[in-house]
Amino acid sequence: MLVNLQTILADAEEKGYAVPAFNVYNMETVIGVIKACEEQRSPVILQFYSRLASTGLVDYLAPVILQAAKKATVPVCMHLDHGAGYEPATIAVANGATGIMVDFSSLSMEDNIAKTKTVVDLLKSINVGVEGELGLIGKAVDGVSTEYTTVSDAKKYVESTGVTALAIAVGTAHGRYKQAPVLQIERIKEIKNSVNASLVLHGGSGVPDDQIKQAINAGIRKINFGTDLCYSFIDEIFATDRSKIAIDLFMAGPIDAVKNFAVSKIKLLGANGRV
Repeated sequence: MLVNLQTILADAEEKGYAVPAFNVYNMETVIGVIKACEEQRSPVILQFYSRLASTGLVDYLAPVILQAAKKATVPVCMHLDHGAGYEPATIAVANGATGIMVDFSSLSMEDNIAKTKTVVDLLKSINVGVEGELGLIGKAVDGVSTEYTTVSDAKKYVESTGVTALAIAVGTAHGRYKQAPVLQIERIKEIKNSVNASLVLHGGSGVPDDQIKQAINAGIRKINFGTDLCYSFIDEIFATDRSKIAIDLFMAGPIDAVKNFAVSKIKLLGANGRV
């Protein structure tokens, strides 16, 4: 069933778990994730990167996600990830997204607030929740920034924008880490106690399991997985017998690999059995 960002995060807030947010790229990755969620009775956020909106690929991907959500017996939110401005956000909404992330974190605090609030206000009338980002969450290849989101900034940002969810910089980055990150668990707790928004952890791929659990206990309610899902899919493709030229048969293994990866994260986040 298709639900909005507010609904799917409200359940996680009430019950104290984190909703897995998987970046999907094609029909096969969607199928793999949905199979995992149905099996584990887990809600899920299926999200797509901003570039898929700006390049027009979401015009093909969105109908797949929406059909999967329609058939699913678990809650599914279709979400834009790292929306790079108003245009991809508009494209995502036009394609049926029920959650929107806009990322103005590279701007000044004032501009970030102003632009994010504009999106929040525009989408309020159609009941689509917005995720914002405060504190730049960069790429793992460049190292993990030690400039963490402050409590005072988070409080001001949430109160000024009215976002449903807030991605915070607390020791993660996007991509594969050169060495395991160290999350700022106390900072997560402090921010959680100061804001009325669901906290989001980006760069979940490669974060040690014990730290993921600590982050959830501290108040994280949405965790993003992109890189490791891609590896699970691609690694299995390279390992698949190329004599299987019927693409549906060829893709059976990669779909299962994505499913198995998703199952492991669903259990880790405590999202299993929530439906």
